[in-house]
Amino acid sequence: MVKHPSVIKRHHQSLKRRARNQQIKSKVKTLIKKVRSAVESKDRDNALAQLREVNRALDKAVGKGVLKHNTASRRLSRLTRAVNQLN
Repeated sequence: MVKHPSVIKRHHQSLKRRARNQQIKSKVKTLIKKVRSAVESKDRDNALAQLREVNRALDKAVGKGVLKHNTASRRLSRLTRAVNQLN
């Protein structure tokens, strides 16, 4: 391991960011699974409520730089399309 102070500091920062990014990604994935399960069970009201939460979580993830804008848009678009087909 390098002993230079700035390298040590950058390493600690990268570990913190990695942990934070993994936590955010995991939360988003869990919320997406909840929407998918609501769609499969044909529960439109629950799916719409969960979709709002996913939208908020994706926007936050984009704002923090965890996900790219197009990735979040694509995921939200596909989920919205799935929920709208429940009519």
